[in-house]
Amino acid sequence: MTFRRRLLISLLLWIGTLLVGLYLIVLQFLPLYEEAANQSAVWLALGLIFLIGLGASAVIGNRIIRLQVEPVENATATAVELVKGNYRARAYESDAQGSLELNKTINVLARNLQEVATVRLMEQERLKTLIENMGSALVMIDRQGTISLVNRAFLEETGLSSEAVLGSLYREINIAPELKSFIETVFMTETRARDQIEFAEGLKMKNLDVYGAPVIGEHERWLGVVIVFHDITELKKLEQVRKDFVANVSHELRTPVTSIKGFSETLLDGAYQDTDTLLSFLEIIQTESNRLEMLINDLLNLSNMERSAFHIELEPTDMKAVIERAVETVHPKLAEKNIGLELNLEPVIVNGDGNRLIQVIVNLLINAATYSQENTRVSLKLYAEGDQAIVKVEDQGIGIEASEIGRLFERFYRVDRARSRNSGGTGLGLSIVKHIIEAHHGNVEVESEVGVGTTFTVYLPLAEEI
Repeated sequence: MTFRRRLLISLLLWIGTLLVGLYLIVLQFLPLYEEAANQSAVWLALGLIFLIGLGASAVIGNRIIRLQVEPVENATATAVELVKGNYRARAYESDAQGSLELNKTINVLARNLQEVATVRLMEQERLKTLIENMGSALVMIDRQGTISLVNRAFLEETGLSSEAVLGSLYREINIAPELKSFIETVFMTETRARDQIEFAEGLKMKNLDVYGAPVIGEHERWLGVVIVFHDITELKKLEQVRKDFVANVSHELRTPVTSIKGFSETLLDGAYQDTDTLLSFLEIIQTESNRLEMLINDLLNLSNMERSAFHIELEPTDMKAVIERAVETVHPKLAEKNIGLELNLEPVIVNGDGNRLIQVIVNLLINAATYSQENTRVSLKLYAEGDQAIVKVEDQGIGIEASEIGRLFERFYRVDRARSRNSGGTGLGLSIVKHIIEAHHGNVEVESEVGVGTTFTVYLPLAEEI
């Protein structure tokens, strides 16, 4: 039975009962009224009965309304709270109330809405976390060209703040013109696009892999575009290093092989009969063979160091003794150009491999001698600072351009190719130095000024005191 029908039947029963009662009471007083002995008393009695009936009707009617209408009001108030977004609101459920099914249905609806809201909030948090922590930069632009969403990677990549970006037109923010042009293309054409763009950022070149796509809502409605990009500068740099390495190693191997082949063919054609020519050519072949052997050994050595399984045995090592042994090895090379060596060595014990560290010092000293003029000086210092041993090798050589310092430790990279090649170097010395120092859990830094000289600074961990 519906709520309206129950309320109507209740009211009809009450009114009918009231009218019947009043009728019966009036019938009891009619004889008195007919006798007219005291008509005023009769009317007073009828009025009193009417007032009593009216009061009883008010009390009972209020009870009926409260029982029947309050659940509806409570259900209405609960529905209003749900509309406001308060999904924790609940309606009363009692068997005494006439709208029990309505309240139960509203409560089921409230629980379902609360579960949906909880899931939605969870999904929003997951999406927000994903967007904020993704490695690629992301920016969303609405139909008016206004930036509506950016992630942390975008702000870090562009160096902008969220206050300066959100709500601004993408044409007005301070980003590279090449990137802005790509966004313009995707925004105007409303099509997907992908590209690799390159632009200057200060003194360096930067490469970005950029992807853009339109955002489509319900009924195929275009809502804007989303742009995702990430920095591939290091990948481009590694790719260029690989290409340079292949070209350089081919050139470095071809030079001695060509010399050996050319002089040997000349000897076989009859030049061996001339003793002076024979000895001269054999010396050249031996020199080129030694150079080829040294190059192959350095390549194998470097390849071994670059393997993930490469490790060295670290033990307390007297760094002063290591440097003194390295100086003895390099002394003839310095004497050839009358280069003076200034030593300032403090007793320092490092945690390292003595033979590998000798190789480091020898390479740094030979590098200093190679790029220094005659009658100059090379300074070598050793001292401890904090928990590190510091080795400084300072020369008065030709120096290095600031743009070339970043590539100094690449394989086969030379600041002055003609000079280093004529010196018999392989171009792998500094690469080997870097790998050895990193294997010792240290690092190496370079400071240089063109025409003044270069300083290599090596940091090594001190040995633990026993």
